[in-house]
Amino acid sequence: MLRVKSHPILPVPKRREIGFTFNGEELVANEGEVITSALFANGYKVFGHHPRDNGPQGIFCVNGQCSQCMVLVEGIPVKGCMTVVTPGMRVESCEGVPALPSVDSVPRFGKIRTIETDVLVIGGGPAGINAAIELGRLGIETLLVDDKTEFGGKLTLQTHTFFGSRDDCYAGTRGIDIARLLTDELKKLDSVTVMLGTTAVGAFYDKKVGLCQGGEYYLLQPKAVLIACGAREKSLAFPGCDLPGVYGAGAFQTLLNRDLVRPTERLFVVGGGNVGLITAYHAIQAGIRVLGLVEALPRCGGYKVHLDKLKRIGVPVFTSHTVVRAEGVEELERVTIAMIDRNFRPVRGTEKTYGVDTLLIAVGLSPVDELYEKMCSFGIECFAAGDAEEIAEASAAIFSGKIVGRRIARFLGIDVDIPEEWDATAEVLRSKPGRTVKFKAVSSDAKVFPLIRCVEEIPCNPCIDTCPMQSIIMPDDTIVELPRFIGNCIACARCVAVCPGLAINLVQPGYDTEKGTSLLVMPYELDEKELMMGRKVVTVDMEGEIVGEGTIVAFRTSSIDEKRKLVSIEVPGGDAFKVAGFMIQKPEEGKKGSGVAEPITDDTIICRCERVTAGEVRREIRDGVLDMNILKATIRTGMGACGGRTCTDLILRLYREEGIDLSIVTLPTNRPFVAEVPLSAFAGTDGGEKK
Repeated sequence: MLRVKSHPILPVPKRREIGFTFNGEELVANEGEVITSALFANGYKVFGHHPRDNGPQGIFCVNGQCSQCMVLVEGIPVKGCMTVVTPGMRVESCEGVPALPSVDSVPRFGKIRTIETDVLVIGGGPAGINAAIELGRLGIETLLVDDKTEFGGKLTLQTHTFFGSRDDCYAGTRGIDIARLLTDELKKLDSVTVMLGTTAVGAFYDKKVGLCQGGEYYLLQPKAVLIACGAREKSLAFPGCDLPGVYGAGAFQTLLNRDLVRPTERLFVVGGGNVGLITAYHAIQAGIRVLGLVEALPRCGGYKVHLDKLKRIGVPVFTSHTVVRAEGVEELERVTIAMIDRNFRPVRGTEKTYGVDTLLIAVGLSPVDELYEKMCSFGIECFAAGDAEEIAEASAAIFSGKIVGRRIARFLGIDVDIPEEWDATAEVLRSKPGRTVKFKAVSSDAKVFPLIRCVEEIPCNPCIDTCPMQSIIMPDDTIVELPRFIGNCIACARCVAVCPGLAINLVQPGYDTEKGTSLLVMPYELDEKELMMGRKVVTVDMEGEIVGEGTIVAFRTSSIDEKRKLVSIEVPGGDAFKVAGFMIQKPEEGKKGSGVAEPITDDTIICRCERVTAGEVRREIRDGVLDMNILKATIRTGMGACGGRTCTDLILRLYREEGIDLSIVTLPTNRPFVAEVPLSAFAGTDGGEKK
């Protein structure tokens, strides 16, 4: 069983096991687990083969927005990532086109139930929950719906502590804990009704919204709607990108951090934004080997503190590189990367191949805003918050929901205050990293003092608030300034324990005067098995370059974060200001090769749902097709379960490569429904009339 047995951050509860079958084989799942996670835990990564070309199908989004994980349950096709295993469930791989179920009689059609509410909030992530809390505190009748089995959205996947302001968005608290705090607050509000396992599937001209929960379909008549559906991951096209084992970083976090399934042994990551950097770190927390990370730009776009901790651990980071191909038979077996030039073309002779079983795609996010667009076109009073409004960090989504919740209250005629400074705070939390300075160790007369390796301007202030001596300040009194130590230190190590970027160490220069050694106290939240008294470790600087050797002399649990250890390492006195951490994994060299493939060959899959290749799309473009709706009719791009949300950007890239000005390309029209609805539910059947 490929399950997480222990984790430095996440609790691993004992769950009741239930039996089910897959292709006739008896397997075991955890109670409440979705099919895909149960199959992964049992070693299955291929769930069927596509009817068009027999291509193997595995997971991709694990968010219900594609059909890569389709399986048959009791003969009916379902999305494995959204279907919970039940005792005795009969699951089969989806091979080719599933047969239609037999029907003995004409079903009776029932009346669709209409529900009225003041506010409908779609999406139970950080923005949606906070908006619902604000509305609930004002006594406004609110219905909060989410398609998952628990609230929190991506917060439930985040094991790291958050950046931002402690007062405004729980900075210094782990995402998984923020999700619990917000959900507990939600439960106290009588005017807020919640519906889990419920998908908002469409908006209509009569200003109603369709909801589907299990086998039932409802119509909602709200006075106002908040779209807080979050974001979906962008994709990347290259030869082999469709192999099982190549999927989104968010899907990986769902398997690992939500379902405690260990989906891989050897991992590679594409994308140096915060999502890619954080996901690689989450993998290492679970004891998974990360072979490397590539970023096409000359520098990673994520926070430098995230990048630095990866480098310290021993993960190679290749900037100005990309993946040129993935290879394997039924599943991913190896991946080849190469350096790229200024035109993003692979440089021949720079290829390196790594044996991996998983490649994570983390190349950006797109807002899930199709419903917002439809509602606006139908004149429904609609608001957006979080990533559905603007892609940013979860800390920004938390505050965004708070603001928009009060704006909705004002629209409904409630006289509620929205402080002027809130919009300014929201902009700060959404801001991209600012200037980066070179780290310069500042000595002190104190016996012990902090070395703060926060050298990039990002919104964050937990170290300021947590220092009992008020010895850490931001000169301009803003949360994006670089913190400085200016006073006395009592060696409490609270700043070390609370820093979200793991960027603060305590240093005691004169630890052992006879040996001429110094002592460093540094944060640690990986496998505790690595911590052994007297163990020699390879010390590294903040960029991951080897400094020398150190000795673990003590470690203890932080008094303010029980999941974070404070490790004391004795180092030579001359290394005291150089050492920022110690190596966990030794970097592995890739196998050098030659003959770089083109980034997108003609046989590269562009539309995953319909298995349409780049060559097919190119032929249509060269024949003069400038309307992507025509591509739907001719080669079926965008006609699959994801509704073109995965392939649209990839097709636009092919237009650009053909020299077409994108301003003359007609984008595909959004479908009336943004998710599938069983006809039985939509027609109000299910064996009888709805009450």
